[in-house]
Amino acid sequence: MYQPTAFAEQRTEELHRIMRDHPLGMIVTLTDKGMDANHIPFELDAARGSHGTLRAHIARANSLWTEVPDGAQVLVIFRGPQGYISPNWYPSKQETHRHVPTWNYEVVHAHGRLRIIDDEKFVRGLVARLTRRHEAAQPTPWKMGDAPADYLDANLKLIVGLEVEIARLEGKRKLGQNREARDLQGAVDALNERGHADLAAAMRDA
Repeated sequence: MYQPTAFAEQRTEELHRIMRDHPLGMIVTLTDKGMDANHIPFELDAARGSHGTLRAHIARANSLWTEVPDGAQVLVIFRGPQGYISPNWYPSKQETHRHVPTWNYEVVHAHGRLRIIDDEKFVRGLVARLTRRHEAAQPTPWKMGDAPADYLDANLKLIVGLEVEIARLEGKRKLGQNREARDLQGAVDALNERGHADLAAAMRDA
């Protein structure tokens, strides 16, 4: 990944935050048929391994688990807030006109090796944890016990688990850190006015 110094993010805790806040990762693999990508919600275990471990499940019908061998190198990409930035939002543009459009974003690349886990206990525990986390904000959180046991068992048999122990993390937060303070604030204000509060907040806190 191209990494200008101003935008490089090397703090592990910040990269983990982005991964947790935006858990839908894109896992990129290489098979005999070429490159492939699957979009999967991941669980991050930050305490396991030097950079953490990712866990997820996929449909048994997904060829990822049969075409990509155990131990294969994979890349998982997590993308945070992102959006277009107009030069018209910079106050200094009105004075110099020396600005062009750009795109701001946060992204994390997690490199590691794939481990396939075809184990009912593993996927049951993973689904339970993912459910608890993502249902927590609901007025009445759904839980696995709400479904009939036979129905739940049948669905668990249709998925396969996987892990990626992270060997290397790359992060980039291109959020206007190279701009004058007034221009950065102008872009933050414009994003908030247009309903892009998540990107505005990321830029404000960068």
